[in-house]
Amino acid sequence: MAVSSEQVGSAYADVTDADLLARHAGGDPNAFGEVVRRHRDRLWAVALRTLGDREEAADALQDALVSAYRAAGRFEGRSAVTTWLHRIVVNACLDRARRKAARPAVPLPEDLDQRLPAPAQDDPAIRGETRATVLAALATLSAEQRAALVLVDMEGYPVDEAARILQVASGTIKSRCARGRAKLLPLVRHLREAGGPRGNPPPGPSVPSTDERPIDEGPAPEAGGTNVEGGGTR
Repeated sequence: MAVSSEQVGSAYADVTDADLLARHAGGDPNAFGEVVRRHRDRLWAVALRTLGDREEAADALQDALVSAYRAAGRFEGRSAVTTWLHRIVVNACLDRARRKAARPAVPLPEDLDQRLPAPAQDDPAIRGETRATVLAALATLSAEQRAALVLVDMEGYPVDEAARILQVASGTIKSRCARGRAKLLPLVRHLREAGGPRGNPPPGPSVPSTDERPIDEGPAPEAGGTNVEGGGTR
């Protein structure tokens, strides 16, 4: 009889992520699928915001989960499992971005305009201008700057944790975020200046967080070739 994801999750309710990886390495056919179930939504959000394209993000997430599945036996516990998983996902995203880039025009989610405060009067023309400006501004950032901003400003990771995920110094994360914000600010300042045409608040020190207004990015994909129930590959 088939076992549902809810039943699997219940069976592992008291098992830590690290122990799940150890069980997976020891041959438990459901342990890795439970790790994926616990973290897939946030990993998907990071992939989507880093790459800005649903198809590219889904492929990167699939690649990352297959890599994690194969490398789980080598996990040494020197960082949290979630940090380890995010590192693999972000690296997969950066690899894809670099392969595409000779400065590609990366399509970004159409709802990114919601990361700026809504105009006092919800004029469709103003909303359209906001969307176009924000998309164009974010597309100017390097993959590394965007990854740092996604983790720190959009996902809310502390700088030190983002540094561990990206395997760079904390100062490098601060520098990438600062340079990314500095590059974005001139491109979006007119949307946020106090006293502007719609009275938006002045710019803050970071990219506006999506936490201020939840965005329906859709469910995370089932990671293609990864069988998240059994942890195997097709």
